[in-house]
Amino acid sequence: MADENSLRERLIDAGVDLVLNEGSASVGLRETARRAGVSHGAPRRYFPTHHALLSAVARRGFQDLGARFEAAVADAATPRGRLETVARVYVGYALERRGMFELMFRHDLLDSTAQASDGPRLRESTLPLFEHITELVARCRSEQDAVRRPDGPDRAVPPPAVVAAALWSNLHGVAQLWSWGSLQLALGAQPLNGEPDDGRDRIVAAVLDAHLGPVAP
Repeated sequence: MADENSLRERLIDAGVDLVLNEGSASVGLRETARRAGVSHGAPRRYFPTHHALLSAVARRGFQDLGARFEAAVADAATPRGRLETVARVYVGYALERRGMFELMFRHDLLDSTAQASDGPRLRESTLPLFEHITELVARCRSEQDAVRRPDGPDRAVPPPAVVAAALWSNLHGVAQLWSWGSLQLALGAQPLNGEPDDGRDRIVAAVLDAHLGPVAP
């Protein structure tokens, strides 16, 4: 059994390497087998379809991203601080691992009802990420309500899940537009140069302010 698991992980490792270096379009069962140093029929023992292999590779990406979240938020003292840290890590991951990031959220491709796989479906990796963001949004709201109340009559406020979805969509757009150079062009920013603050942190902070309001003084 250990050898079987080892071979399965080797195949996923090969798929991850292909995604990171050549993009998800390069990940075929035959090429993955060649990279892993096994017969071209070996992947079929673990991944009955091409989609099943891609889903396993994408799931590895979610594990990596989740580990980065955990490490980054260890020193964040408030829900707002944790949410901003998660947002920065999310955008940074998208720019560092573009091929993997593009693959991870292709549920139209990876989570088809026709997908034949004996492993967990990809949504079981995606939904905890979204639920975590939703929880942080709810906690941020609770803190805001504790320090200030809005003047005037109450108004309808979207539920935390809707705000989290809008926030996630905004961050995803920031990541894509930055990777294409569009935001740098619009803002007159310098090209991505590896510095800790190249303008992205300020954009992320502005996104949170837009969806949650500015941090209370």
